[in-house]
Amino acid sequence: MSEQTTMKFDVAIVGGGPAGLATGIRLAQLCQRNQCNLNICIIEKGAEIGSHLLSGAVLDPRAANELIPDWQQRFKEPLTPVTKDQFLFLTQKKAWRLPTPSPMKNQGHYIISLDQFSRFLAKEAENLNVQIFPGFAVTEALLNNNHVTGVRIGAKGIDRANKPKATFQPNIDIFAKQIVLAEGCHGSVTQKMIAHFNLQKNASPQTYGLGIKEIWEIPPEYHKKGSVTHTVGYPLDNATYGGSFIYHFGENLLSIGFVVGLDYQNPYLNPYETFQCFKSHRAIYPLLATGRRIAYGARALSEGGLQSIPKLTFPGGIIIGDAAGLLNVPKMKGIHHAMKSGIVAGDSLFELLKNSVNTATPHALTTNQSKECTAYPVALKKTWLWRELYLARNIRPGMRWGLLSGLLYAALDTYLFRGRAPWTLKHAYPDNSTLQKADQCQPISYPKHDQCVTFDLATSLHLAHIQSDEDEPCHLKLKDEKTAIEINLKQYASPETRYCPAGVYEIIYDQSNIPKLVIHASNCIHCKACDIKDPTQNITWTPPEGGSGPQYEIM
Repeated sequence: MSEQTTMKFDVAIVGGGPAGLATGIRLAQLCQRNQCNLNICIIEKGAEIGSHLLSGAVLDPRAANELIPDWQQRFKEPLTPVTKDQFLFLTQKKAWRLPTPSPMKNQGHYIISLDQFSRFLAKEAENLNVQIFPGFAVTEALLNNNHVTGVRIGAKGIDRANKPKATFQPNIDIFAKQIVLAEGCHGSVTQKMIAHFNLQKNASPQTYGLGIKEIWEIPPEYHKKGSVTHTVGYPLDNATYGGSFIYHFGENLLSIGFVVGLDYQNPYLNPYETFQCFKSHRAIYPLLATGRRIAYGARALSEGGLQSIPKLTFPGGIIIGDAAGLLNVPKMKGIHHAMKSGIVAGDSLFELLKNSVNTATPHALTTNQSKECTAYPVALKKTWLWRELYLARNIRPGMRWGLLSGLLYAALDTYLFRGRAPWTLKHAYPDNSTLQKADQCQPISYPKHDQCVTFDLATSLHLAHIQSDEDEPCHLKLKDEKTAIEINLKQYASPETRYCPAGVYEIIYDQSNIPKLVIHASNCIHCKACDIKDPTQNITWTPPEGGSGPQYEIM
């Protein structure tokens, strides 16, 4: 039987990625320097810090240097300096080397594993007395007089102590003077707050990409430590935004992945199969043919840029990191922005709360203490982060004219206008509205997998190490089951069976040939593509039991 529990903090941070961890560290550092105390907690739905994190990942170290100046000496995992950049345009049979655009140059940056780096940050936070609660999913925000006063934690699912499951199902309300939403791209609670407070009203719709990634061990003769390659073109057509990354890091390790813009139009497009096709290109295949694949995963990323950033504050809380859409799309980087937003959030929240840190209780529900932290967005707009987003703001929306025209515009914007063109291009439509009807599009035929470099989806999912309880409730909700058949299947040929990189959705037919959508929720790797791309917005991704989902270790 579940029981009601209440906990009180000064600041509760939702999400244990680089943004949330940087916030906790910065707040704790300021408390230490000023000899005061704030009760800070970080709540993470993954079983461990890092187990749900996935990125390329090339780290621009600016924010890390600001937060922990000697982090490079203290970080014990592989840290690979970038030694070479190249940018390729692929056709079906050729690879043409293009000049590397200045935003994509990585001198002074490092190839890392994001989950390993976040575990390092978590230890730093804990050493500063920040309390971290992994394995707990925040299900909703708590409101009082239209002020956010805390969050509610749902059930903890995976039993890691061989105890009766009932003991792992607390219903915890965490109250705090300020809530920090650091859930990452398209966070469920963040989306609810954006809708509730109408935070997107003065911004363009957010647009997204779906990144699919693998880690390989390759022979030493193929490994070029520190080499970074990005590609555009094949296997996508000219109208579809996307591209790949190939990073050589560590000891004979290769990070390889493909990102497809979720504003694509053809419902027959399959991002997973697109990635498999990319790996079969003659310029890529030899790199992998004698290697061994050791990890697989996928995650959506926010691509809207500056013009899609929502209002970042609401009464009682703020939004940071990729939850706020702070990714630099031309750079394909968001870690340094996530951390910088966390630093600025920590500074702003400390100034807001420092006069109440010595009160008798760590939390009191007063309008004053749950007010809006208006200093945070003001301070953020004065940083290098905001300048970087401003200079890059027109690159992604320029791709709506097609790849070749978009690349030409990007060159003009970068080298002629230097990012300061006297206009800002907008994103006109959300990604779910861009799909064309199936009868207006050509089905796409994907080649058979060779099980050497290209693999079936079930084989790939095994490498994501997904965990869930057998009796766990389905966290993928349909608003109307009929819509899945009458609209998605009949009009769009069930795109959810293709855009999901985990095989969650399947159309089956009974003996009378009547179709039904079956949801394999235990396959879910929390990428959020379904919540974003479903054409009727009939699918709602809700947090599953805490600790379930992928268990990444080197992604």
